[in-house]
Amino acid sequence: MSLGGLSVLISVRQKLLYVHCDVTDEDNVSHAVDHTITKYGKLDIMFNNAGINHMLKPNILNITKEEFLQVLNVNLVGVFLGTKHAARAMIAARQGSIINMASGVSQCVFPEFHAYVSSKYAVVGLTRNTAAELGRFGIRVNCVSPGGVATRMTEGLGGLGKQEFEAMISSLGYLKNVILKAEDIADAVLYLGSDESKYVTGHNLVVDGGSSFGRACVELAKP
Repeated sequence: MSLGGLSVLISVRQKLLYVHCDVTDEDNVSHAVDHTITKYGKLDIMFNNAGINHMLKPNILNITKEEFLQVLNVNLVGVFLGTKHAARAMIAARQGSIINMASGVSQCVFPEFHAYVSSKYAVVGLTRNTAAELGRFGIRVNCVSPGGVATRMTEGLGGLGKQEFEAMISSLGYLKNVILKAEDIADAVLYLGSDESKYVTGHNLVVDGGSSFGRACVELAKP
């Protein structure tokens, strides 16, 4: 995934389709949805996953307007556009599941990342608002809020390697003897996209081992 970009991957009967999409460009998002419908006749699940962060900046005075907007354009506007055009396709079918990527920081504070935290709080709000609107069409809208996962986005964060990062995140959670992996987040997304969650909407599924209960947020917020 490039900055502000997303390759939409769709698997139907073991056939794969890739469509490059800049999630901040409404024409791109609309095209990706339309191309899917043309190819397969419908859109069942929309997963708005593209996201970026900015460099550690605990002082809001050091964050430029451009940096702040860059994060919001991908993390929030991208989710808005994905939701809007997925809804356009799903309303006619009177069913569908829209899943947005939020973050465990939507449950607490992380002063080093003002733009990122702001965007993820907003994703939760947008998720609940659109769930309230689109429910009458049989469309479910939910979001997933992962704890810290060792991915390319978190690589080198705080000068930590992958194993060190995972150990640090594990120490902050209440659930022990388990290491959070990207596959665990994928399982949460699959659940929200499946019929097993057919009566779940407007929900923020937090997958963080309890780290957002309070103690971890205090630790993360320390200067």
